[in-house]
Amino acid sequence: MSNELVKLSAAQMAEKIRNKEVSSRELTQAQLDVIEAAEPTMHAFLHVSADEALAQADAFDKRLAAGDTDGLPELAGVPIAIKDMIVTKGIPTTAASKILEGWVPPYDATVIEKIKAAGMPILGKTNLDEFAQGSSTEHSAFGNTYNPWNKDCVPGGSGGGSAAAVSSYEAPLALGTDTGGSIRQPASFTGSVGVKPTYGGVSRYGAIAMASSLDQIGPCARTVLDAALLHEVIGGNDRRDSTSIPAPVPPVVAAAREGLKRDLKGVRVGLIKEIGGSGEGFQPGVAKRFNEAVELLKSMGAEVTEVSLPHLSYSLGAYYIIMPSEVSSNLARYDGMRYGLRVMPPDDQPQTAANMMAYTREAGFGDEVKRRIILGTYALSAGYYDAWYGSAQKVRTLVIEDFAKAFEQVDVLASPTAPTTAFHFGEKTDDPLAMYLGDVTTIPANLAGVPAISVPCGVDDSTMPVGFQFFAPQQHDEAMYKPAAALEAALEETWGGNILTKMATPWLAY
Repeated sequence: MSNELVKLSAAQMAEKIRNKEVSSRELTQAQLDVIEAAEPTMHAFLHVSADEALAQADAFDKRLAAGDTDGLPELAGVPIAIKDMIVTKGIPTTAASKILEGWVPPYDATVIEKIKAAGMPILGKTNLDEFAQGSSTEHSAFGNTYNPWNKDCVPGGSGGGSAAAVSSYEAPLALGTDTGGSIRQPASFTGSVGVKPTYGGVSRYGAIAMASSLDQIGPCARTVLDAALLHEVIGGNDRRDSTSIPAPVPPVVAAAREGLKRDLKGVRVGLIKEIGGSGEGFQPGVAKRFNEAVELLKSMGAEVTEVSLPHLSYSLGAYYIIMPSEVSSNLARYDGMRYGLRVMPPDDQPQTAANMMAYTREAGFGDEVKRRIILGTYALSAGYYDAWYGSAQKVRTLVIEDFAKAFEQVDVLASPTAPTTAFHFGEKTDDPLAMYLGDVTTIPANLAGVPAISVPCGVDDSTMPVGFQFFAPQQHDEAMYKPAAALEAALEETWGGNILTKMATPWLAY
C-alpha cells in the first residue's frame, strides 16, 4: 500500500486524507520509508527530519479528528521537502556550504511558517549547489545528487535535490529557490514541474540571499495542479519582506483546473524567436519535443505566433554581471565573526580579524562561490561600476520592456526550458562558461521578474526528459498555469500517465 501511496499526486494524497482513507502519519511514514531506501543511491537530502515530520503529522491528524480544519488549505497533511537554502527553525540549514555546516536557525522563513500552519509535515532539507550557485548540484560541499532517470547524469541545479526528491517519489512536493532557473532547469532535467512565481509574489524572508533582486522561492511538484496548490499555500504579502507585493495570490489553482479541460480557444501563445529551440546549442531532441508540444497547443485551440524580444540575446551577459555583484555583497556577511565556520590563522601568522576572515572564507567557500565573489567584486569596484554593473542594469531594463511589449500581443510566451537534456557528471565542471550558457532560456524571467513554469514534454533519443517553459506577465501567474495544465493533460493521455511512468531506471524500484 505504501508504494502505491507515494506515487499518487499531492492532490490525490490530500483527497485521501480529507476522506480519512489514510492519515497524514501513514503518508509521512511511507515517504520516510522511500527516503530510507532511496537515499544511498539518490542523495537528494542533506538532512532528514523524520521525528519532526512524524510529530507534525500526528498534530495534524489530531486536528482532523477534532474537526479543527477551518481555514486549512487543500494540501493540509501532505508532506513536503525543503531546499536547504530556506531557513527552518530547529532543523539544520547549510546552503550546502561548509561555512554554515551545523548551523541550526532560531527562526522559520515565512514560507515555512505557512507550510507549518497548513499542517504539512517537513520531511527534511534537500541538496543544492553551494549557496545556489551552479546548474548541476555538483558544487555542493556535501556530495552530488543523482538524476533518477540516469544516475550518471546530473539532476540540474542549483535545486537538483528538490527536483530529484520529487521525481524519485521521495517527496510529493518540495520548495526550491530560483535565481536564474534553479527550479525550472532541474524540473526539465528530471521530468518534474517547477515554478518561478512573479518576483515578490512569494516572500523571500528566510531565504538565504544569493542575488536579492533575482531570487524567488517557488514550488517543485509532479503535476501542474500540485504546483498550483503549493503556490497558493506559500504566496501572498509579507511585511517582513520589503520586496513583497501587497496583493493576494493570483487564482492559480482555478487556472490549473481550467487547463485540465484542454480547451485553449482564445489563448494567445507567443514563441520566443531568440530562444525558440532551433539555434546554436540546442539539442535536436529538445527542439523536436518542443515543436511537437507546440502542435498540441494548436490542436487544443491556442493561437500560436512567433514573437521577438530583441534584447534577450544580451540577457545572459547582463545576468552574469548582476548576479555575481549581488553575490559578492550578500556573501560578505560570512566572515567567521557572527555565525558559521571560524578558522583562525596559523600560529606563525598575525592573529588579526582580517586574517581570520581570509582563512575562514578560504576553508568555507567552494571554488564556484569564490569565482562568483571575485567576478562580482571586480564588477562593483571603483572605476568599473558604471562600465559593468551599471550597463548590465540598463540591459535589464531593455529586457523588461521587451517582455512588456510582447505581452501586449500574446497572453503567454513559450520556449524550451533548457537547451539540452541532463548532461553527465564532470562534463562541464572544467568549463564554467559552458555551464553558464545552459541558463540562456531561464535567466530572462529572473531579469524581468516575470513568472515562468516548466512542464515535461517528452524524452529525447537518450530517454532523458525535455522541459517546455511558459512565461506570463508580472502578477498574472494564473495565465501560465492554464496552458501548462492543458499541455500536461494532453501529453499524459499520449503517455498513459505521468511522464515518470516512462522512467526506465530499474534501480528506482524500491
